[in-house]
Formats: sequence, structure tokens, C-alpha cells
Amino acid sequence: MEYDRQNRPQVVGPEKPLAPYPVQLESWVIGGFGRGSAELGIPTANIPQESFDSVAGHIQNTGIYFGYAKVGKGDNSIQIPESTRKVDYTFGSDLCAEDERVYPMVMSVGWNPFYGNDRKSAEIHIIHQYKRPFYGAKLKVMLLGYIRPELNYISKEALIEDIKTDVRVALNSLQRPDYEKYEKDEFWTDN
Repeated sequence: MEYDRQNRPQVVGPEKPLAPYPVQLESWVIGGFGRGSAELGIPTANIPQESFDSVAGHIQNTGIYFGYAKVGKGDNSIQIPESTRKVDYTFGSDLCAEDERVYPMVMSVGWNPFYGNDRKSAEIHIIHQYKRPFYGAKLKVMLLGYIRPELNYISKEALIEDIKTDVRVALNSLQRPDYEKYEKDEFWTDN
């Protein structure tokens, strides 16, 4: 089936999340390639491969998912896997109370064909303006639905435009009461 980029729906999914959703993930933020912020102006929180592998059975399709995410102060004693580039691990020590709220997010799962990645990854774009990076911070993610398949792009501009549309679709889709209620779910409560 051909994907129509011009006539994308502005709301996706049924009126309430159906199985396998919600899919919950707890991890921490690691350094990625730095492309989200530097090249696209759309920062992403990257997670270790093993964190993604723990939920991969629930999200078998590559593409863009939506839901909620929450960042919190991390444990600086955790063993951080080697990153693709050198970053300063602050473990979220610079986060303010506003940063530690639950926010809408979109998550890309796949090979990132525009960049030619050699392994599947998950990159989370949290819809909030953080003042500083938070590598090593604790990250909770709740997937509530699927937006679209993974695509290749002829330009960065086309990729950026599709990501902006993904964000609008996620925000619209999360406004429905049976999705919105997950923003207050007990999953977000720290143990």
C-alpha cells in the first residue's frame, strides 16, 4: 500500500487504545548520533538497545508511535553503555519541576533509512522545551498508538515537515478522553 504524505489524517487510532496498548517502557537516556537536535532542530531522547528490545514484541511495526513520556532524575551509579558520541551525563540533575511532568511524545522506531542506520533504534521526541540536555536521566514512556510507517526522504526538509505533522497528529489524537486519561496514570508515580 502506497503511503500518501499529502493527505495525512489529523487524528489516528480508535476512540480508545486497544491491545497491545498501552505499552509501557522504563529506561534512561543515552547519547545518540546528535542528529535530532543538531541537524533537524527536533531533539530526541535515545534509549539503550536492551530497553527497546524489552518492548519490541509489542511494537513489531517500524514507524512513528505516540503517547506520553516523563523524564526524571537518574541514578548516577548505573552502567551507561558506550554512546555513538561523547556527551556529558548529568543524570537529569539540571531538571526543574516543570521538566519532570508528563508530556506528549512521538517515538520513531526503525532503521532511519534517511540516515542508513545499521540497527533498529527507538528515538523519543518529547513535546516540551528542555533548557539543558538530560543524558542519564530516568525515562518513562507510554505508547498509546501508531501514527504511520517508517519512510525514506529525499531531503531533510521533507523529514522535518513529516515530523512536525506527526507532532500535530499526536497532540490531536491525545485530546480524546480515553487517551488523555493516561497522562494521569499511576505508571508515572515514582516508586
